[in-house]
Amino acid sequence: MHRRVAVTGLGVVSAFGDDVGAFWDALLAGRSAATEVRLEGLPPVPACVVGEVDAETAIGRREVRRMDRAGVFAAVAAAHALADAGDVGVDPWRFGAAIANAHGGIATLAENHRALLERGVDRVSPFTVPLLLTNSPVAGVARVHGLHGPTSAPATACAAASDAIGWAYERIRDGRADAMVAGGAEAALVEPIVAGYIRLGAIASLDRGAAGASRPFDAARDGFVMAEGAGALVLEELGAAEARGARIYAEVVGYGQSCDAGHLTSPDETGEGPARAIEAALADAGIGPEAIGYVNAHATSTPVGDGAEALAFVRAGLGRTPVSSTKGQHGHTLGAAGAIEAVATMAVFARGQLPPCANLDAPDVDLALVREATPASVEQAMSTGFGFGGHDAALVFRAPGAG
Repeated sequence: MHRRVAVTGLGVVSAFGDDVGAFWDALLAGRSAATEVRLEGLPPVPACVVGEVDAETAIGRREVRRMDRAGVFAAVAAAHALADAGDVGVDPWRFGAAIANAHGGIATLAENHRALLERGVDRVSPFTVPLLLTNSPVAGVARVHGLHGPTSAPATACAAASDAIGWAYERIRDGRADAMVAGGAEAALVEPIVAGYIRLGAIASLDRGAAGASRPFDAARDGFVMAEGAGALVLEELGAAEARGARIYAEVVGYGQSCDAGHLTSPDETGEGPARAIEAALADAGIGPEAIGYVNAHATSTPVGDGAEALAFVRAGLGRTPVSSTKGQHGHTLGAAGAIEAVATMAVFARGQLPPCANLDAPDVDLALVREATPASVEQAMSTGFGFGGHDAALVFRAPGAG
């Protein structure tokens, strides 16, 4: 028999700071964290940059010095989520971690490549390889927090953090673990990566200023706003959480995946692939589309991507469900997106409000888009994640006490 899985802790590191309450406040107020960023050799771009984070207090100076920036973000978000959850009381060998990442420790790689060219091989850090690997953030989280259970580092591009949460949910549901820290981290605002996205034509212009650059589902959208940050959720078996009197933010009740298996970067413009992931998540939850009261869309503010996702929602029966994408405010955190947006989705239950779709002046899709923070009583919500390579993922969350 499958076990039920609760969300009992939340942590976030974003351009709005590393406090979940402040993060929710910013989203519900419709604020943007985007600024104009200038990197060496590149034209100015809009981006959401993480400012000062007291990482040494959260994880210790020694660990900060032994991590890439993405790993620091992951470990800090996990520390906040674990503190929020309280004493889970689980054997460390039954407590695991799943932390997604798309670009690995790219800042470490770029720094040491420069050192190699300018000063020679002896100036390359011996930690270069372990810190640039995609598993570096999850390895850091497990090490810093003493988690000896199952670990995974999904790297399914921008669907990765949704897959991390889904994988962690399945480990607990199927009895392979009793608790998990799940999420994603990204710190890819470095010259070669930003240049690559510019060459792809994926980065938003500054025609409307940095704050107005990301405009999911708006007719004037022309690309995404890159962001850095991390999100983490503590998941545990529902009965154990209730027995210890834990605060329960939500229950994870459904997870679905699919793959377009098509273009290298462009989504399936018919929306069939994402629709199948959504349908799989609904089937896993044992509900129909009419039971979903809100969708936090992946929508990144690209012309083709947002349109395909809108078609997917219609195909899956969610065409009249309230939908918003919060990327217009916190930007696109790539491999961390699904985790940060899962934290955003929890505001629907904790605050009783639907977050708005920022910069939405002239929508060009036929969806029930949320234009401003709206009071609502939602029993079940969905978060979606789609990535380069055609990776599709969807999660279903249920309000505490609703099931």
